[in-house]
Amino acid sequence: MAEQPKLLRGLVFANVAVLFFGLAGVLGKLSLLPAPLIVFGRVFFAGLLLLAICLFQHIPLLPKRRHDGFLLLGLGVLLALHWTAFFQAINVSNVAIGLLSFSSFPLFTAVLEPLLLHQRPRRVQIVAALLILPGIYLLVPSFTFQNQATLGVMWGVLSAATFALLSVANRWLGRTYPSLMISLYQDGIAAVVLLPALFLPATGSFWTPHELIILLILGVVCTALAHTLFIASMRDITAQSASLLASLEPVWGIVFGVLLLGAIPTASTLLGGAIILSANLLPGIVTAISLSVKWCRSS
Repeated sequence: MAEQPKLLRGLVFANVAVLFFGLAGVLGKLSLLPAPLIVFGRVFFAGLLLLAICLFQHIPLLPKRRHDGFLLLGLGVLLALHWTAFFQAINVSNVAIGLLSFSSFPLFTAVLEPLLLHQRPRRVQIVAALLILPGIYLLVPSFTFQNQATLGVMWGVLSAATFALLSVANRWLGRTYPSLMISLYQDGIAAVVLLPALFLPATGSFWTPHELIILLILGVVCTALAHTLFIASMRDITAQSASLLASLEPVWGIVFGVLLLGAIPTASTLLGGAIILSANLLPGIVTAISLSVKWCRSS
């Protein structure tokens, strides 16, 4: 019984975090800024809050090895590319296509984990990754660069690929360093990388109250707070449960898109999204069924 409050706390933290993750795409669409400026504002405000949290919790901030420092530097650059591609996908198409095409990242994770971590994927993970392909196909209305939805899918898939690489590398770094410290470095380096975005023609709009409020919410609520809650939830729920809940990010994004933007996805987008989300959920469902069967046999 004592474990139930912890489990409930973990589920609440994870669900609130995923809700904020889903809101990020809609806020990006509400912004009038180009993708690099949106990302700069997001990582700048997130980095400030993460720095305050790390200092408050007395988390060590220096890498233990020189090559770890170089890896953190590279991952900060990769994060800047990942989020720029993500918001560009939403800017050129819509929230649903941007989020759903980004959700194809398990396809790339299934390829990268064996190569970089030398971990053999399970059969269900390979099947789930392959099932994502028809879902992406349904998101593409026509194979031409003149179609905005197609461009959105391309940027979203790039965002997915870079996120998969980030996730695999962060999993390796997470064995040695606190997650908050890793996030701080990556957000801070991404902010430095994107400093030239302040010289874009649209920079004048960056300083308006409308844009600053959006960027502040993106950085503080949808990034620093959401990541902190998600990391905290992992103390009380399993990684598999957290991953299943994270799959709801596109669902929340589409809901917020309908409520705040009046953006209703097309039937093919919903069908493609349903296939991608089902593929993402498949490994977790199979694992849960397998564990239930083992428990029933042992009891």
